[in-house]
Amino acid sequence: MPTLIVLAALAVLLMITAQLWTEVLWFSHLSFEDVLWREWGTRAVLFVLGFVLMAVPVWLGLRLAYRSRPIYAPVTPEQQNLDRYRESVEPLRRLVMIGAPLVLGLFAGISATANWRAVLMWLNREPFGQTDPEFGMDIGFFVFTLPLMRTIVSFLMTVVLITAVASLVTHYLYGGIQIGGRPQRVTNAARIQLSIMAGVFVLLIAANYWLDRYSLLVGQNDRFAGASFADINANLPARTILAVIAVIIAVLFFVSAFRGSWLLPAAGVGVMIVSGVVVGGIYPAIVQRFQVTPNAVEAESPFIQRNIDATLVAYGLDDIETEPYDAVTETEAGQLRNDSESTASIRLLDPNIVSPTFRQLQQNRQYYDFAQTLAVDRYVIDGEKRDTVIAIRELNQEGLGSDQRTWVNDHTVYTHGFGAVAAYGNTVAADGQPAFFEYGIPSIGELGEYEERVYFGQSTPEYSIVGAPEGTSPWELDYPSDDAPQGQVNTTYDGDGGPSLGNFWNQLLYAIRMGSEQILFSDRVNADSQILYDRDPHERVQKVAPYLTLDARAYPAIVDMDGDESTPKDLVWIVDGYTTTNEYPYSARESLEDATTDALTDELGGVVVGPAPEEVNYIRNSVKAVVNAYDGEVTLYEWDPEDPILQTWKNVFPDHIQPISEISGDLMSHLRYPEDLFKVQRELLSRYHVTDAASFYSGGNFWNIPNDPTAGEGVPQPPYYLTLQMPGQESAEFSLTSSFIPGGQTDRNILTGFLAVDSETGNTPGEVREGYGQLRLLELPSDVTVPGPGQVQNTFNSNPTISTELNLLEQGGSQVLRGNLLTLPVGGGLLYVQPVYVQASAGTQYPLLQYVLVAFGEEIGFAPTLTEALDQVFGGDSGAEGGDADVVGETPDDQPATDEPGGTTEVDAAAQERLTRALQDANQALEDGQAALSEGNWVNYGQAQERLQEALEAASEAQAELDAAAAGTPPPPEDGATAPADEATTPAADSGG
Repeated sequence: MPTLIVLAALAVLLMITAQLWTEVLWFSHLSFEDVLWREWGTRAVLFVLGFVLMAVPVWLGLRLAYRSRPIYAPVTPEQQNLDRYRESVEPLRRLVMIGAPLVLGLFAGISATANWRAVLMWLNREPFGQTDPEFGMDIGFFVFTLPLMRTIVSFLMTVVLITAVASLVTHYLYGGIQIGGRPQRVTNAARIQLSIMAGVFVLLIAANYWLDRYSLLVGQNDRFAGASFADINANLPARTILAVIAVIIAVLFFVSAFRGSWLLPAAGVGVMIVSGVVVGGIYPAIVQRFQVTPNAVEAESPFIQRNIDATLVAYGLDDIETEPYDAVTETEAGQLRNDSESTASIRLLDPNIVSPTFRQLQQNRQYYDFAQTLAVDRYVIDGEKRDTVIAIRELNQEGLGSDQRTWVNDHTVYTHGFGAVAAYGNTVAADGQPAFFEYGIPSIGELGEYEERVYFGQSTPEYSIVGAPEGTSPWELDYPSDDAPQGQVNTTYDGDGGPSLGNFWNQLLYAIRMGSEQILFSDRVNADSQILYDRDPHERVQKVAPYLTLDARAYPAIVDMDGDESTPKDLVWIVDGYTTTNEYPYSARESLEDATTDALTDELGGVVVGPAPEEVNYIRNSVKAVVNAYDGEVTLYEWDPEDPILQTWKNVFPDHIQPISEISGDLMSHLRYPEDLFKVQRELLSRYHVTDAASFYSGGNFWNIPNDPTAGEGVPQPPYYLTLQMPGQESAEFSLTSSFIPGGQTDRNILTGFLAVDSETGNTPGEVREGYGQLRLLELPSDVTVPGPGQVQNTFNSNPTISTELNLLEQGGSQVLRGNLLTLPVGGGLLYVQPVYVQASAGTQYPLLQYVLVAFGEEIGFAPTLTEALDQVFGGDSGAEGGDADVVGETPDDQPATDEPGGTTEVDAAAQERLTRALQDANQALEDGQAALSEGNWVNYGQAQERLQEALEAASEAQAELDAAAAGTPPPPEDGATAPADEATTPAADSGG
């Protein structure tokens, strides 16, 4: 039995060591071991403090109560009844008096470790340089000091209360307190001990009341955040009075410890309770009912103004440019001539729809995949900055067949994705496909040479084991190639991406951690092996910077990280990091989950992640984090050097965050304004665009964020990245935009405001372009009716011509998908643009852009190209330079065709082309028939109907061919789409399988 116990203890110790030491190896590999040691060290200190502060008083209270018990228990009926309890407890007394404090201390210590961030922030705090409007104290007191003080007071109150209860029970059990019969009796020792503890407890209550005074400024009222009129004029003095009363009562308890009577402190407790009810409850209620409510606007306005001012500062909205926008709704020829820069950059490619198209045309093998929602960026092509939709070809092991899912394949063969695919945002090929300017495996295109292997990303295995001695045959699948043996090129990882598996100890620990004994026995694990895990960019950044809250989106970029044009570029993931707090005085609280949830939340896989509380009232985009997709290196760049919370954490980890001067010009050009911050800001601006306290109180001019008209789920419309020129801007810039509609319960979906933030960072190394982050809000007058997104979508859907043609497409075996509804302030009004995609309703499905919908005021355009649609709206000539915004170009000739599931065969492409042509012929026949019908020309009408029937038959045949091709797709060949038989079944592989 002892042997089994020892072995079990060793097994538990080994499992704990495996978890802890592998964490040390992971952090050390990234050179962020300070984070781990600082966190563990702080937690250890707090655990000891919590343990001691709980266990020692409880043990001391029990010990003093027992040692001071009466030598002879009184002979009373009550004590005789207690005799049997004392007899039952006595054999376990020592165990209880030692074990109970230890157990309570253990729980207290564990609870205390949760405050490690708060303690480090307080020890390294930086002033905000701003004071609150009531006490004149630096905001840092409320953010760093007040929360920790409240935690300490609450903890000490718990300790004293538990100690007092334990002491009271012990005194009662052993006769120190007799409460039955007459007279009631308390020994001197019991009175002294309990009086002192009661005095300390009431002193802590006084401290709590005193801290309540400051907490009023971070509270929440029915209409606004912060202290109200009643709080300042009733609750604040009430808390002061109650704190003074509590101090007096504590003194009475201390005096009673030596005067022999609890009469005065007991009376004082009664006074404190009554005072709490009257002074702390009834009096503020009377002030609120009879002084504030009848004069609410006048009474609350100064405090509402405090709330408005603090909220705008705390959310970075104090420098917003607001201007009235007297939008026109009438159209005329040439109206967009002065806005050609914006119209030429209109993004027609919807990153939320075209992922299946990228997948069909560029996936290449079933074990690759693209994200459901692609990223929007900008790249300089031929000297011109172009909006871009970019995706990373990541590894997707779920695409493998069940017979291919072995340990060897999962963890040593299929280890990485390969390359990026990029398409122009405002240009498509003639058949509606994306116009790729970076494509294929290996990559061909305009982005230059870069490291294409993607070992770290958003879709990676739990872990991969890579690396082998020089001269060993490579066994990692690199990329498929018809020119290579077995249909693929293999590789051996030569980066520095993970901890070493080069010794037995590390192999043992990781075998335990990963639950894979194969790590110990596979010949593929060798002296040069590395283990890659925790590979998601969010996860890596969160671990090395646990004080940051992260934006939900990590987006890829191909950049020159070091500014050396002679070396290949890097494929990286960029993640925006936020510092937050919920303790900023008078600032409005906002739920991050509610504010950042929109129609794309599910596709992104969640909202902001990290240590932020459920609600925040201060947020800054303080850090830009970059994760290298090849070696997993994490680099943190300081983005907001004026943020005191970031400066506090820099004091904690002085060498972890690089200054902004270290950002290369190429990386700088791909940074942007973060989405989740913008979502939070627009949510606040729906109310806080009203900066007059009286108007804010009435709430009559509050706004709502419109629901996404294409989602059909009643969820907010997401903001959109696009290049546009706002009124007052000198040129069109990469921006993030959103719109507003009237607030309240109204069904009116008209536009009341349009918000855009300048997201262009420039390309100067270490220097952010002037104007970046500038929020611009256009407020539409109440007497101007501009349709909102929902109203415009309804107009599109109910228009007879449009609905007829789209219904015709769907009758031809196709499915119509409506893209993102973009809003642009051009032509003196608001222009709406929506791409319309068509895909097969069954079989091989991938959307192709076929039409563009445009609306301005009451006018609608619907055509195959943006230029045509704009001309329809603006009197036959919009004046806009369509340029790249038209449907132009061809699919690159050297884009490789594929014959794999998830690729597009030449037969499929030909059938798709015939289907598209047939649908276009059917549309033209329908238009000709309607024109002939309106002229009463029955001959032409009959001919049009015949052409329509022929076109529909041709479309049906093409669709049937696509369906048949999809249904009959052959399985992937063994030597092409999977790990080659020669490599996957070698003796070395078998030894690990």
